[in-house]
Amino acid sequence: MATEHFYVLIGPDGSRVTSSTPGTFGGYRKERRYGRLDCKLARRALDIGRGYEQQRVFFAVEATAIAAGYHPCRVCMPDEYKTWK
Repeated sequence: MATEHFYVLIGPDGSRVTSSTPGTFGGYRKERRYGRLDCKLARRALDIGRGYEQQRVFFAVEATAIAAGYHPCRVCMPDEYKTWK
């Protein structure tokens, strides 16, 4: 019997939303930054530790991250970051 997985994502209003689909963007709550799941900056922060994983959030789509007040990562989304800046 397959086990159904549920993921906690952040909604446009910043609330936590349960989803059966994982997020496509990761974010860092402390700096209100979002980026791709393969971001080098995020991976490095996860490797170092220091509580980064407790501040990690996930979004279903980029528009949700923006609506929740997050800005693009300068490392993995440089074009979007330049536009935002």
